[in-house]
Parts: sequence; C-alpha cells; structure tokens
Amino acid sequence: MLDATSSYKPMDSRIPVADRTGHRNVPETTRRTDRFPGTRYGNRPTMKDVAARAGVGLKTVSRVVNGEPGVTPETERRVQEAIEALGFRRNDSARVLRKGRTASIGLVLEDLADPFYGPLSRAVEEVARAHGALLINGSSAEDADREQELVLALCARRVDGLVVIPAGDDHRYLEPEIKAGVATVFVDRPAGHIDADVVVSDNFGGARDGVRHLIAHGHRRIGFIGDMPRIHTAAERLRGYRTAMEDAGIPVADAWMSLGVTDPERVRRAAQEMLTGPEPVTAIFTGNNRVTVTVIRVLAGHARPVALVGFDDIELADLLQPGVTVVAQDAAALGRTAAERLFRQLDGTLIAPERIELPTRLITRGSGELPPAD
Repeated sequence: MLDATSSYKPMDSRIPVADRTGHRNVPETTRRTDRFPGTRYGNRPTMKDVAARAGVGLKTVSRVVNGEPGVTPETERRVQEAIEALGFRRNDSARVLRKGRTASIGLVLEDLADPFYGPLSRAVEEVARAHGALLINGSSAEDADREQELVLALCARRVDGLVVIPAGDDHRYLEPEIKAGVATVFVDRPAGHIDADVVVSDNFGGARDGVRHLIAHGHRRIGFIGDMPRIHTAAERLRGYRTAMEDAGIPVADAWMSLGVTDPERVRRAAQEMLTGPEPVTAIFTGNNRVTVTVIRVLAGHARPVALVGFDDIELADLLQPGVTVVAQDAAALGRTAAERLFRQLDGTLIAPERIELPTRLITRGSGELPPAD
C-alpha cells in the first residue's frame, strides 16, 4: 500500500486482480505511461532527472537547454531525447532572478465579454508575442477596487509591464510600482492623479461628428444615451454631442440626454421616454456599442422611423435594414499602440509620458441618413 509520503515502487505484476466486490484493481503501473515513469502530479521532472536519464552532467543539460555551445551533437541528441521522454520544461524562475525580467505583461480590461476589447486584447498579445513575452489579462468589471486588486496582484507576480483600461479615477496606488520599474500604459481612458502614458480615441471629435451628421440630415431633436458620466469616454462623448448641438444653435432639452449604466432595461426605458411625449426625438446618438444594440431593438418596434448613429461599430451592423451608421474607433490600433509604447518603455527608449489620440471614422450605412419623420 502507498501512503502520502511513500515513494512509488513498481509492482511485479501488471495483471489486474479482482477484490472481494468483484471490481478489478488496476495496479498503478498500468495507469502510468512509459513516457512518465514514476511521476506524480505536481512533481515535474528536473534537469537532474534529465542528466540521469541521458547519462551526462547537470552543466551539459544546462548548456543544451539554454542553447549554449560546448556540447557534441551526439550528446545533445541524448539530452534532447531525455527531455522529450520526461516531458521536461525549463523553469524560468532562475533566469528571472538573473535578468530581473519575467517576460510577461499584464492587461487589465473593463469586461472580457465586451466585443470591443477582443481586437484590442489580441493586438496587445501579438505585440507581446513579437517581443517574446506572455500576456496575462483580467477584468475589472468597471469596479475601481477590483481594478486595484488585479493590478497589484499582477505586480506581485512580477510582470514587466501593465496595459490598463482604468475603472477608477485615482491611480496613485501605482506610483511605487512605476518607480520600481513596472512599465505602465493606460489605454481608452487616462489615469487619475498620476502622470502616465495614455492612448485614447478622439471621443469628443467622434461624437461631435456623428451628431453633426444627424443635424446635416435635418434633425434638430436629437437624443443622447450614454454610459455613466464618471467614465471619461462617456463624458467626452456627451461633450461632443452638446458641442455639435450648440454649434448648430439647437437648445438641448434635459429629457433628450440620459446617462447611466448600460443595463438593457435602463437603456430601453430611456429610449422609450425620448420617443414619446410632446417633443419626441427624431434621431438618437448612442454612446457605445452596448447601448446601440438595445436601442436597435427598441426602434425595431417603433411606429415611425428614427435615425440612429452609434459610437463603436457592432457586428452585423451592415446587414440590418437599414444598416447602422456608426462612429468607429480602431480598437486594434489602440491595443497595438499601447503595447508598442509599453515595450519602448521597457527598452529604455522613452522618457516623458505622452497622450496619444487616435482618430475615429464615420461609417454611413443608412440609419444615420434617415430624414426626420415629421
């Protein structure tokens, strides 16, 4: 019998035998493969195991593993065969201690399920991969405390750098980490109370252009439905909406603006209120992709046509009737630019933090070109 502390010893027989209940007891050796003899979960093969199997010294194994010269082809072949047979993987912990780098970076997103963050995350990963680094990501769920907890947990795991989409507005907790050498770039929204690199879209200009487009098609009663006003992007897009209306000399009624959580029920209620009453809106500008999807559903059941322009592109927007006109940001460019900036920090080629603003693009598909119904 084996206990928790005994070492495994092969039995003489590999023939299954039956116990009193009639169940067949399969000796442990039959459940292990010849490739991993005598291993247990959690006990990974070491360089010492490789050296013993190949019949060489530890230094020879180290040279083969690290690609160093001084090993004959025949010896290298034996070591590689031992590595393959044992399933050995190099432990990078020692290399980290020597070089001071873990070849890993962290990415903190708002919501991993949001389609907007898919191409952004992929772009960061591709840049990291090109630099031989591993990407570790997590979601803050738009919670400032959770963001701080996740960021500091990544720092505790010694990531070389961070790409952060901030949920909070005070990032002074990161100052000790940045001073200790953790490269940091914020993306989509700026950091709060610290001087740090940030890559953003032109949220103000994009929203202003989208609303101007509706005005150019004859609309004067235009509603705005956005995210929570404390979020930088939501506030900037609201500012763009108000500026476009003011520039056109159109007074904005309070009932035409609604900011809050992007919960479908809240957005649905806001849209229905704007579409009814003595001065119903003839067009709606939506502040992000999640709001746009809910408003599309509301408009599908509305009696009269209502123009729509949304901030952020959405999947299948071109297949709807009419197609959805959007102000598109390049999420992949945001991620790529932020990641490239991060690795330039790590290479020591950047000194002063900068704000990089990427342009947006108005894509006309039909919904934003509908004329007022009255």
